[in-house]
This record gives sequence, structure tokens and C-alpha cells, in this order.
Amino acid sequence: MEPLIIVGDGEYAQIVYEYFTHDSDYKVSYFFVEKDYITKDKVFNLPIIALEDIDHYFKPSDGKVFVAVTSKPMNRVRARIYRTLKEKGYRFASYVSSKSFMWKNAKIGENSFIFEDNTIQYHAEVGNNVVMWSGNHLGHSSIVKDNCFISSHVVISGYCTVEENCFLGVNVSIADHITIARDNFIRPGSVILKNTEPGKIYQGNPAEPSKVDVYRFFKFKG
Repeated sequence: MEPLIIVGDGEYAQIVYEYFTHDSDYKVSYFFVEKDYITKDKVFNLPIIALEDIDHYFKPSDGKVFVAVTSKPMNRVRARIYRTLKEKGYRFASYVSSKSFMWKNAKIGENSFIFEDNTIQYHAEVGNNVVMWSGNHLGHSSIVKDNCFISSHVVISGYCTVEENCFLGVNVSIADHITIARDNFIRPGSVILKNTEPGKIYQGNPAEPSKVDVYRFFKFKG
């Protein structure tokens, strides 16, 4: 089994541990957390080590890494850690549940996590550093680009593009041939019937942008 380390120690990181341990060919050996956020010594009886010290414990040739950080704020923390480790030469695992469906010519990037009951159709693509929680549909020839978080029961129809750093809430539906612009936050239950604008929060059926953009709402710079 190939060695794997997990960056993060929260609930998502613990779920990632369970899935990699029981449904993959990887064996988790350490958890790493940025030193300012370490609050405990171990998870699942495995040590938690400061991420700043990763070079002393786990080198790029030792195995692979998975950055298990959730979406807040707008996937920026997960993307930052992923980029930093990639620049250091680390390689990244991805996970596709054995209980999901992925067509043979669909593609998935690195450090992406595909939960159970996802359907990824013909010629669909999932980029790097993407989370797709359970029960989603990614239609034929559609693309989810890097650093996105797709909640549960999202329907992305055919020939769609979800640009970088987006968050799609539970039960979002996207019609055919739609582009979701980068840095979009789509609230749960929204129905997207036309292309969206960058940096916007959308809600409703049909969804419309709110007056406050994601940068002001989540208090970070674009």
C-alpha cells in the first residue's frame, strides 16, 4: 500500500482518513496541521505534526499527500496549502469512491475527492483540488475546474463549465451549456438558467445575484 499523509485534522480530514483506509490502496501514516491550528496530539492514534516541519518527517519521494481542508473561505485555504506543497515537489492522491460511477473517458485531477453516488458522465472533467460530496451528477462533456466544492445532490447538466474557486450548495441545478463564473457562491436549492458573473452570490429559482459579492460577504480579497 502506498504511504499517504493527510493535511488537516477536522471532521473532513477524519472522513478522508476513513475512506482512504477502507476503500483505497493507500495507507495513512501522519496528519499534518499548520502549527497555529494544532489543538491535539493524535487522530486515530496517528500523530499530528506541524505542517511547517513536513520536510523532516515526510519527503516528496516517501508517498503522496491529500489536503483535507473544506471550502471556507471560498476554497482559498485548501488552494493555498495545495500550491505551497506542490511547489515543494509533493505529489497528491485523489480518491474516487468505489460506489460512484465514472465513465471510462472522464478525467479527474490531483487532490480531488469524489464521494459515493456521484455520476461523472462521458468526457466530463474534474480538475485539481475539487471536492464532490455525495450524490451529484456531472453531465456529459462538462468541466469542474480547480479548487471547487460541490455539495450533495447537485445537478450539473451537459456542456457546462464551473470555473475556479466556486462553491455549489445542496440541490443546486444547472441547465445545459451554462458557465458558472469563478468565485461564485451558489446557495442551496438555486436553479441556474443563464451564465453567471464572477465573484457573485446567487440564490433563487431562477437564481439572481445578490448585491453583496463574495469578497465582501466572506471578508477576503479577490
